Amino acid sequence: GGLDSMLVILTMLRQGIQVSAIRFITPFDPDASDDHTFHVIRYQSLSHTYGFEIIMRYLSHKMLDIVTKPKHGYGRNMNPCIDCRILMLKEAKQVMDMIGADFLVTGEVLGQRPMTQRKDMLYHIDKEAGVIDTVLRPLSAKLLRITIAEQKGIVDREMLYALSGRSRKPQIALAREFDMKDYPSPGGGCLLTEPNYAFRLKDLLAHDPNPTIRDIDLLRIGRHFRYSPRCKIIVGRDKAENAIIESMAADSDYLLRVEGYGSPMTLLTGE
Repeated sequence: GGLDSMLVILTMLRQGIQVSAIRFITPFDPDASDDHTFHVIRYQSLSHTYGFEIIMRYLSHKMLDIVTKPKHGYGRNMNPCIDCRILMLKEAKQVMDMIGADFLVTGEVLGQRPMTQRKDMLYHIDKEAGVIDTVLRPLSAKLLRITIAEQKGIVDREMLYALSGRSRKPQIALAREFDMKDYPSPGGGCLLTEPNYAFRLKDLLAHDPNPTIRDIDLLRIGRHFRYSPRCKIIVGRDKAENAIIESMAADSDYLLRVEGYGSPMTLLTGE
């Protein structure tokens, strides 16, 4: 979904290689939506512009499982980045086998993210996901060992890159080279890396080790108050959040508002 991913898609298309792009949707996307309509519209637009197929994969429950019990631990906040990458590559491998593709491609750049994009960790993630030498990372390929796709001559290694580090200037320059007028902003986003969201998630898991997807979705909206171990209060901050809170209320919840005046919608959930 980001600039790096778009660049590797165009890098493959330039070599005459057919691409099926997979967009993973999780409950922790900053711009996630209940009906996911915006995802479909946005990414179909990109696929039509540049000429590639797109496949949507929803990872709600699987992602929730690794967030609550990450094998490789968390990053600075509640982000289980290593387990997340392993999960996504496993899912991508399933799609690869299903559609008869030859290899996987990602937009990862060596050294860009300290937790998952060190050379040793990239290889460890590939091993854990069962995709050793199957994953081509075109932006840093010349700094990494040769993959099966390069050995077979499917991909011309000389047309790949040797980017590394956290600077995004090389990617922006490459976007200009590809004449990309409109592209996603550099850098990704995940709510699990945000301190305030991570604090809310820690509180939720401390009081309910097996939350529902609705519990997770509620974390992104309103002001949250832990009233007791079994009761939580969520207050809408604007008209849009009021509407979302009202739509997400369960039969066992209480909805409070001031009649006859504009007021926050307040949700009491629990006992």
